[in-house]
Amino acid sequence: MTRPPPRPPSGHPSDLPAGARPSPGQHLATISHEGRFWDVYLEFEEDLRGPDGCRALLVYSAADRVEGETPLRTVAVIVEPTHEEAVRKARELDGHQLVAFLRSLLP
Repeated sequence: MTRPPPRPPSGHPSDLPAGARPSPGQHLATISHEGRFWDVYLEFEEDLRGPDGCRALLVYSAADRVEGETPLRTVAVIVEPTHEEAVRKARELDGHQLVAFLRSLLP
């Protein structure tokens, strides 16, 4: 009995195997800027329970990235007392705000 060939991922970043994802963070959105699509992730800094609470940054990965192109990362732009509040705050960012953060990272 032969197995059918594996199906390709649906294209959503969460469908990719963990090693193939550009970020270990939580996928927030996919946005469009200057003709490219960008997946936006929320990553937490190592010290989740530091004195300042939870600190998180945004990671942008071009959907059509070429070999050698690395994801772009902001500084910690979300600081909240708990992990849940940081995720909530990140989910409240609208498309215009996400594009503005991306533009600040581009040359």
